[in-house]
Amino acid sequence: MSYRGRFAPTPSGPLHFGSLVAALASWLDARAADGEWLVRVDDLDPPREVAGAADAILFQLEQFGLEWDGAVRYQSRRHATYQDAVDQLLSQGHAFYCTLTRKQLATLGHNHPGISAAVDASTDASVRLAVPHRELCYEDDIQGTVCNNLHEDGGAFVIRRRDGLFGYQLACALDDADDDITHVLRGADLIDSTLRQRWLLECLGRPAPHYAHLPVITDGRDTKLSKSGGSEALDPARASQLLTAALHCMGLQPPNDLHGASPATLLEWGKAHYPEHHWPPGRQQPLPSELKVQS
Repeated sequence: MSYRGRFAPTPSGPLHFGSLVAALASWLDARAADGEWLVRVDDLDPPREVAGAADAILFQLEQFGLEWDGAVRYQSRRHATYQDAVDQLLSQGHAFYCTLTRKQLATLGHNHPGISAAVDASTDASVRLAVPHRELCYEDDIQGTVCNNLHEDGGAFVIRRRDGLFGYQLACALDDADDDITHVLRGADLIDSTLRQRWLLECLGRPAPHYAHLPVITDGRDTKLSKSGGSEALDPARASQLLTAALHCMGLQPPNDLHGASPATLLEWGKAHYPEHHWPPGRQQPLPSELKVQS
């Protein structure tokens, strides 16, 4: 199958510089491979959404020259598909109903005991996916071998909440499978989700994409840039400066004669030189010195 990548922002606010690095990296990875790049809006949790944020994010991507292929996907339009997957996992014995609250789990050390806590079907219960009590591993294209025992790291996880909203792990994994995504390039803050999503896809009998987790951008105090943290929104008037800084975060150094160049010119240069890039080691890297975070 040819390369199919994606960028999947949550509409909880506008994109910031850390978002730009992730979007640019996944866009370049796809374009350098002559592949497709899709955009999906992860509007799965209405209480966390900010009105107008989805349209603002798409506008920002356009202003920075990051054009996508096909129609934008919206998770809010896929509830029936998610429910079908929940029903399949329940019928196959991979998932179970559970009424344990966060307070009750806290007394258990925040580690779910597993299917022993299953209850009969109830309208006031979440649905959790059982996990194996053994080490699972995969090869990350940036971070190397990643292993974890999910049973000892939180245990069975929610795929449908008590309030009826679907869990992130279920929706994300199923969307990637249904869209035939072959490569997921995203921030290392999501690396703990990957083994859960891979396990869920294994339970559904679906193939998993290749994963790569790039070092997230921090404010210099080991705090990830985030929408909830009030990180500065991308300013289209500074597109050239911000794209150049984002390329620097990937180990690429555009020549001086591209200073102030248009987004299209910088992206074309980045696409041509992408095979030369080298990610810095680890799961974090500081904000480039030429940029300032405004509180």
